[in-house]
Amino acid sequence: MGPEPYSLAIIFAENMGHFAFKNVRIDATDIDESNLFGKIIYDGIYPKEQVKRIPKDIFNKYFHPEPNNSHFRIDYNIRNRVVFQKHDLRSLKPIGDGFRLILCKNVLLHLKYQERVDIIKMFHKSLAPGGFFATEQTQKIPKEIERLFEQVTNNGQLFRKVG
Repeated sequence: MGPEPYSLAIIFAENMGHFAFKNVRIDATDIDESNLFGKIIYDGIYPKEQVKRIPKDIFNKYFHPEPNNSHFRIDYNIRNRVVFQKHDLRSLKPIGDGFRLILCKNVLLHLKYQERVDIIKMFHKSLAPGGFFATEQTQKIPKEIERLFEQVTNNGQLFRKVG
């Protein structure tokens, strides 16, 4: 974990404008059994191999070489928008509420069916009215909780909270 929240922050920065972006906060969570995720997020340092595919204009704007030139640090203004929290989704205790967007990538597919149902219900409760829930392409909203969301697009797993 690490690059996804920064990628999302860069997308927001590129599309919101400087002043609106200052109000963005991305809560990144992970079970992080290795206890390394917090340091990765905080430092935001990546080896050259991991960042070489980033489009040049984005790379030059948001990444700065480290002294040894084989690693690059993501810009402070992006790092500063991401807050890490260690969290086990299976606890069913939300990290907050009133979220405008919950993005759950590469997690639900590793869980049992009922755990997915319960976690998506937790996400629904954590979303602000009309908030969005997005997940990986392979995941569908379980039938028994379809009424909690409306699908926003036919070609992606993006849903809006209803009710």
